Amino acid sequence: MDRGGYNQKRGGGGGGYGRSRGRGRRRDFHQPPRQPADTAGRGFHPQPTPPPPQWLPRQRNTTAGGTTTTTPTGSGTAPPNPNPIPLPSNPRPPSQQVVPVPGIGTSSDSGKTISPIRRPDAGGTLAVRTKTLHVNHFPVKFNPKSRIMHYNVDVSPRSPPQPGRPPKRISKTELSMIRDKLFLDNPDSLPLGMTAYDGEKNIFSKVPLPEEPFAVEVSKGEDDRPTGFIVTLTLVNVLEMSKLEDYIRGRALSIPRVILQGVDVVFKENPTKCTVPIGGCFYPMNPKFRETNLQPGVIAVGGFQHSLKPTRQGLSLCLDYSVLSFKKKMPVLDFLHEQIRGFNLREFRRFRRQVEGVLIGLKVHVTHRRTKQKYTVARLTREDTRQITFPAVDAQGNPSGQLSLVGYFLDRYQIDISYKDIPALDFGGNKTNYVPMELCVLVEGQRYPKEDLSKYAHDTLKNMSLPPPRIREAAIQEMVNSSCGPCGGGIVENFEMDVSTSMTTVTGRVIGPPKLKLSDPNGRTIPMALTPEKCQWNLLEKSMVDGKAVECWGILDFTMGSDCVFNSYRFISKLIEKYNKFGITMKEPVCTEKTHMWKLGNYNQLSELLEKINDGVFRRHRRRLQFLLCVMASKDQGYKCLKWIAETKVGIVTQCCLSGIANIAKDQYLTNLALKINAKIGGSNVELINRLPHFEGDSHVMFIGADVNHPGARDGNSPSIAAVVASVNWPAANRYAARVCAQDHRTEKILNFGEVCLELVSCYERLNGAKPEKIVIFRDGVSESQFQMVLGEELQDLKRTFQRANYSPTITLIVAQKRHQTRLFPSPPENETLPSRGNVLPGTVVDTVIIHPFEFDFYLVSHHGSLGTSKPTHYHVLWDEHNFTSDKMQKLIYDMCFIFTRCTKPVSLVPPVYYADLAAYRGRMYYEAKMGMQSPYSATSSSSSPLASSSVSSATSSSNDMDFYKLHSDVENIMFFV
Repeated sequence: MDRGGYNQKRGGGGGGYGRSRGRGRRRDFHQPPRQPADTAGRGFHPQPTPPPPQWLPRQRNTTAGGTTTTTPTGSGTAPPNPNPIPLPSNPRPPSQQVVPVPGIGTSSDSGKTISPIRRPDAGGTLAVRTKTLHVNHFPVKFNPKSRIMHYNVDVSPRSPPQPGRPPKRISKTELSMIRDKLFLDNPDSLPLGMTAYDGEKNIFSKVPLPEEPFAVEVSKGEDDRPTGFIVTLTLVNVLEMSKLEDYIRGRALSIPRVILQGVDVVFKENPTKCTVPIGGCFYPMNPKFRETNLQPGVIAVGGFQHSLKPTRQGLSLCLDYSVLSFKKKMPVLDFLHEQIRGFNLREFRRFRRQVEGVLIGLKVHVTHRRTKQKYTVARLTREDTRQITFPAVDAQGNPSGQLSLVGYFLDRYQIDISYKDIPALDFGGNKTNYVPMELCVLVEGQRYPKEDLSKYAHDTLKNMSLPPPRIREAAIQEMVNSSCGPCGGGIVENFEMDVSTSMTTVTGRVIGPPKLKLSDPNGRTIPMALTPEKCQWNLLEKSMVDGKAVECWGILDFTMGSDCVFNSYRFISKLIEKYNKFGITMKEPVCTEKTHMWKLGNYNQLSELLEKINDGVFRRHRRRLQFLLCVMASKDQGYKCLKWIAETKVGIVTQCCLSGIANIAKDQYLTNLALKINAKIGGSNVELINRLPHFEGDSHVMFIGADVNHPGARDGNSPSIAAVVASVNWPAANRYAARVCAQDHRTEKILNFGEVCLELVSCYERLNGAKPEKIVIFRDGVSESQFQMVLGEELQDLKRTFQRANYSPTITLIVAQKRHQTRLFPSPPENETLPSRGNVLPGTVVDTVIIHPFEFDFYLVSHHGSLGTSKPTHYHVLWDEHNFTSDKMQKLIYDMCFIFTRCTKPVSLVPPVYYADLAAYRGRMYYEAKMGMQSPYSATSSSSSPLASSSVSSATSSSNDMDFYKLHSDVENIMFFV
C-alpha cells in the first residue's frame, strides 16, 4: 500500500531480502546451457566450427556511441593488442552526431554487431575521500592453454514404452543418479572427478570421453528393481581457455559466453552434490551452514550463491551469502502437529481440509523400505486406512481377490499400523500407491513459502537475511573455504584452475553530495548543504521546493462496520496542521464517502462508487479531484482493483492508508504522506541548486527509465508488464510521466519501445514547448547476455521511430543492475554506531580492478546502509553520444539519487529506473486485479453503469488487451505511481 512510508524498497540497506520485484529469476551469462549445440543462440555446434578462409576481411569499424565489429563467421578475435588492459582506441564522436540506424545492433545481412562502448578514460578521479575496501571477488587463475571438452548427454530407457504411451520423463534426480552410476562403473574411461554435469544435457570434461552407447542400471533403493538406460555421449564443442584469456586481455571483442557457461558448470559441480540447490543458490544441510528456528516445523538455513565475472584483474569468482526458509525433516504426523494449531488425530475429520492444504505437493520418503526415492503427496485417500482395499494379484499376475492396506503392511513388512482411523497418503500415478502417514517422513530441503510465515517468523528470516557487513563478510569467507563450496571437492583443481581464498582489495572513492534546494514555510528558497557522513535532511521548519495547494480533495472511507473505524476528524485536522507548518494551503475535503471493505472486492460496485464521487465533485465544484484519500481497515486484495479502476477507467489519483496508522497520525507519517501527495498532484519536493552534471547548457534534456516486470517462477501464463517513464520538466528533471503495457509471457524485450518513447517526447513537448535535444535512457533488469538485445533491437527501434518522425536527439543508454552478488566491505570495518552501520558511505564508487576489462561500467553505493549490508548498483554504459567521462557519469547518477520524490535521503537506484520499476509493478497489479474480477461474485451485481456493465466480458478478454493497461488521460502524465 502507498501508506506514506518512504524508503521502503530501494532506499534501505539492501540485503538480498525484501519485496520481490516479480521478475522471476534472470539468467546471467554464466548460466549453463540447457540444450546441446544446435539451438539458436547457445553457441554450441554439433561439429567444430571450421576456421575462416584467410581471404575474409578482419576489421573493426567505429561508430558513434559504440564499437561496430565485422569478423569472419565463428571468429571473435580482433588483432592482438599489446596492452593487457587497453584504453579505448575508437574516437568518440561529437555529441550532436546522429548514428545511422543500419549501424545499430545485429544484422543478419551485414554480419555487423555493435558492442558496448569502451571506457573513455582510466577511471574517475573525483573524490572527497578514499577508502580501502574488501570485495567478495576471489581471483581465479586458469591455464590459458587448457581445453575443456563439451559433450551432449542422451539418456533413454532400455525398454521402449508400451504401444500408445509416450516415453516416461526422466527426472533430474534420476539423471544425476544415472550419470554417477555410469562413471563409477567405468572409472578408467569415465573419470568422475574430471567432469562436471549440469543435471540435464551437458557434461564438461577435462579429458576426452568415449563417444559410444553405455548400458546403465540404477536402483532407487536396495529393495527396488533396477531400471535400465542407454547413455550416449557426443562431443559438440572444444572450449579453448585461450579465448577467455584473449577477451580478458582485450585481444578479443566478443565475450566467449560458451566458455564461461562451461566453467560455471565446473564451479557448480561440487555444491550441487553437497547441498540443496534452489534457484541458483546452494544450501548446505549436513551440516547446516547457518540455522534458525522460525516457527514450528520451519527453519531458516544459510547458504550461498556465486557467479563468474571477467574483470580487470582477470576471471573472478563472486560469492555472496543467502538465506531461505525450509520445512524441517520430520515425520509427517509430527509436522501436522506443529503446523496445525490444536491438531488432534482423534478428530481428524475436523482438520482434513487444513491437512490437505499442508501436505499436498510435499515430497516424502517412506520408512518401510530401504529406498532414496522421493514421493509427492497427490491427495489424501477418501477412506480411513483400515477401510482401504485394493485388488491383489498372484505370482502369475492374475487377480486373487481384495487385500486390505493394513493387512498388506502386516504381511509384507511385518508392520502393524497404529493409526488406522485416519486417511493414508495417495502418491498418485498410474498405479495404486497408498502409504499410511505414520510411515512417511518429509524430504529435507523443501522450501517453505515466505508469504506463509507468521509475522514473527517473517521478521526473524529478514533479520537473518540482512547481517551487518562484518558478519556477512565472515560468512562469505567461511563458504569460500568450505568443503561444500564451489572451491571444494578438488573439481576446480582438476580443470587446471585455482581460486584465491582472499577477497579482492580495491580503493573506493567517495563522491561528495550535491547542494539541494528546499523552501521555508514562507516560500523562500533554502540551500541545503550535506556532508558525506550524513547525506539526509529533514523538513523541520522547511518545506517542499514547490508545494501545491490542496483545494479539492476527498475521502473514501472503507472502514464502516469494521473493528478499526477511521477517525476522520482527528486525521484531517492533523494533516491540515502539517500542511500549515509547510506553509502550503490545504482546505477541508470537498467530499467524504463511507462504505464497507467488501466493496473493494466487487468491480461493478467499486466502479460505480468511484464514478459517482468523481462526477459529483465535478458537478458541484466545476473541477476534478486532485486526489482521493482511500482509508482501509486492513490490507486487502481489493487495493489492486481500486488502483486499476481509478487509474485506467475513471481518472482519479488515489492515496491509500490504513485506518490504524492514520488514527495515530504520527508527525513523520504525515510528513511522508504529504511528500507523496505533493508529488502525485504535480508538486516538486526537492531539487538541486545547480543543474545536473554534464548538462549545464540550455539544451532540453529528458531522462527515460525502462523496466519489465515478469510473473513469478511458478506462473507459466501471465504476461510480462513493461513500463517506460520519462522526465517532463527541465532543468529540475524530477517529475515523470509513465506508460504501461503488457507483452508476451517472460519477454524481456520492450515491444514498440520507440513508439512509447516518442509518445513521451510529445508529452514533454506539450508541457515545455520544445522537444528534448538530448536523451539519457536508463534500462533496468537486463543481464550481460541481453545487452545485445537492448542495443540491437530496443535502441534500433527507438532510432528508427525517431527518424520517421524527423527527430534526431543525441542518446546515451545505461543499464542499471541490482541483481548481482558484489558487496563492498570497509577495511578496517567502519564504526557500526554511525548512520551507515558499518557500511561504506553514500557516494562510494568503485571503477577499478573488479569492473569489466575494457567496457564502461562501475559500482556505486548511493544510499545509506542502515539495514544489512549495502549492495551497490552496477551501472554499465552501453551507448553514449554525449561524450561522458567517468567522473561526469558517476556524478550525474549520484546527484539524481537525491531527488527521488518520496525520500529525504538518497536512494540506492537512479530515480528513472526506480520509477519504471514502480510503474511496472503497478501494471502487474492491474493484471492481477483483472484476473480477480473473473470470480463469480463480480458478475452478480445489478449495476447498470456503462463502465461496470462491461466488466465481465472485459475481465475475460486477452491478458494483452491494452485497454486494461492504458492509463486514463487525467493521470497518464502525472506521478500517480509513487
